[in-house]
Amino acid sequence: MPEDSAVRTQEDVSIEHRMPVQRPKIAQKQSRAVPILLFCILVVLSIGLFEEWRTRTAAVTFPTPYQAVLLSNGGVFYGKLEGYGTPHPVLMQVYYVVTNTNAETKQTSNVLVKRGKELHSPDRMYLNPNQIVFVETVGTGSRVAQLISQAQ
Repeated sequence: MPEDSAVRTQEDVSIEHRMPVQRPKIAQKQSRAVPILLFCILVVLSIGLFEEWRTRTAAVTFPTPYQAVLLSNGGVFYGKLEGYGTPHPVLMQVYYVVTNTNAETKQTSNVLVKRGKELHSPDRMYLNPNQIVFVETVGTGSRVAQLISQAQ
């Protein structure tokens, strides 16, 4: 039987199965690099997502007891702001300014009113963080701080 014949013997087939397949060295290096690269990308993305989550859920603390909160509708409220920087900020001990006008003299006067005198007697305000324009601290020696201490 000629050697270049297309007929294979049982011995030829078993020899082919025992011989390891030789891959080119470049293919071996690339096959190792892909999983390592994917792992590195996954680690970097995980760290970035964790930092984003951590900064979004970290509440801001203030150096003074009271803060002024300006809302996007133009309302300004004063109180103790808790959870600012989180998805659920709450304003406690809420005050706001009411402007009264004297009908005879046309003079205006501003009065600080504690929230809770309304019909539903609220004791706090749960704020939508997307509606907060800015927050400022109320100085301990400011007129607002003095009026709040007088009202308590």
